[in-house]
Order: sequence, then C-alpha cells, then structure tokens
Amino acid sequence: MLDLARLRALHAVSVHGTVGAAATALGYTPSAVSQQIAKLERETRTTLLERRGRGVALTEEALHLAETARQLMAIVERAETELEERRGLPAGRLTIAAFASAARGLLPGVLADLARRHPALDARMTEIDPHLSIDLVAKGAVDVAVVHDWDIAPLPTPPGVEQAVIGDDLCDLVVPRGHRLAGRASVRREELRSERWITQPPGLVCHEWLVRTLREAGCEPDIAHQAEENPTLVALVAAGLGIALIPRLGRGPVPADAVTVSLEPVPVRRLYALWRTGASRRPAIAETVRALRAHWAPHTPVAAPHDDHHDTLAPTSGNRR
Repeated sequence: MLDLARLRALHAVSVHGTVGAAATALGYTPSAVSQQIAKLERETRTTLLERRGRGVALTEEALHLAETARQLMAIVERAETELEERRGLPAGRLTIAAFASAARGLLPGVLADLARRHPALDARMTEIDPHLSIDLVAKGAVDVAVVHDWDIAPLPTPPGVEQAVIGDDLCDLVVPRGHRLAGRASVRREELRSERWITQPPGLVCHEWLVRTLREAGCEPDIAHQAEENPTLVALVAAGLGIALIPRLGRGPVPADAVTVSLEPVPVRRLYALWRTGASRRPAIAETVRALRAHWAPHTPVAAPHDDHHDTLAPTSGNRR
C-alpha cells in the first residue's frame, strides 16, 4: 500500500518545483523529502525524479502519481474537515502562506493567538509571494493564504477559492529628513516628477503600482535603487539616496534620518485571506480569519478606494474583479 506521507512529498515537489521548496512548504528538511521520494520509488519500482542540470524534474510516471496524490489528499482533507466540524474545535495541521510584510507585521501575533486558544491546532506559516500563494491554495498545497492587491493591480482568484477581507494597508512617502518635502503634511503625485526613487524590483506589485501611477500623473519615475524588503528601502531613504512609497504594515520604526509624508490621494493595498471552498466548514479556517481580523484592527482603519469590497464581512468565492 502506498504511503500517504510519501505521496504528499511527491505532490509538494510537483507543486513547488524543487525539493528544497517542497521541504520548506512541508516543514521538513530537503534530505527528508528526498528520502521519502526514494522510498516511494522503491515501493513503486519506478523512477520518479530525474536530474536536470542543478535541479530535478518529475518523470511522466511521477506526474501521474502526483495527480493521484492530489486526489487522495483532497479526500483526506474532506474527512478531516468533517471530523473537525463534528468536534466543533480547530484541530490538526493548518498551513498558512503570507507575503513578507504580513509575515513580519501581522502573522506573529496571529500564530501566537491561535496556539494559545487552540492547543490541538498546529498552525504553520511560510513566507510566499501573493501571486504564487493563490495558486498554492487552489492546488491544495497550503490551507490559507494572506494576499494583497492594489486598486490598479487586482489579484483575481480562481474558482474553488474563497476570500475574506482582512483590512486596508495605507502607504506613506518616506523621505530623508533634509528633503524638500520633509516638512509637508501632504504631497500630490504631480509634485514628484524630479525625484529619485527607491522601490522593489520589477515584477512585484509595489513596483508596478509606483510606475503605473506616476506615469498616469505625467511622471516617468527615476528608479535609482531596488530592494525587496521594506526595512531595506527605509534604510536607503534614511541614507539620503532617494524617496520611497512604503505600506505601513511591517514597515517598522522610521529612523531619525527619515520622515513620512502623506501622498494624496492615499495609496491603499487591501489584504485578503484565501482558502479552498472544500475547507470552508473547517473551524480552523474560521478561527484563522477571526484572528487575522482581530490582529489587523490596531494597524489602520479600512479605507475607501476598493468600494466594491468595502465593509465586506462574509467570504465570497471566485474572481474579485
């Protein structure tokens, strides 16, 4: 009989693309995942992974087996959901994917809250980009994803995935203390034509939002420096190397050599929790959404730009736009 844990390891490699990424998602070491798959190869008398350069690729037989594993895990998930629902208490393992600033600024309190309230629930978090985590939820690789979108860059969700609004994250300009805008209460976008910018790399939502928004305001942004982490952006601003637009969540304290200025209209990104429709009855899902909203409350009030979702209290399924 095929071992479910070994099938889960194979499925994780098929979803995440590498043994290392699969190990991170499962909470194992890469060697443990490799050992699971090696045992599965011996049990099935089939080669499942082939070397491709520095990585590995699934054989055709492995792809078929990974699809079978996905179906089996869906059956197990339904059984676990029914048991948890009958007990009425969150229990079992719950995997959460969160983007970087949510992982830093929101999830520590949420995970501690869940651990304190529900000792039988084993909640585990992995930091993953929102564009990737949506697909991982749909494929059953993670249970809950914390994602965000912007007014001009929505993240549509596929069928079979439900969502609930967590809150709105307001963004500020961060400028060096001696900058010409440092003493202003607010600045309009048209006033930023001559600035040197520090932002995230291309392909990330914050970068695309900045470029598109400034171009619409008649400005071609001069991007001098790029970094993925918001604290790095703040440090570069404090060194006098440019200005940045940074969300408040997970930003951390602004150093003495930098100040925040409001940009008008205020840029907003909206945070959502996503999960599979089949897991909607799990008490663990409802408790996770509750904890996310409860720990979001101290951050910022819900703002108005996403009017189609404003004051959303109940989960909805399918595409948001």
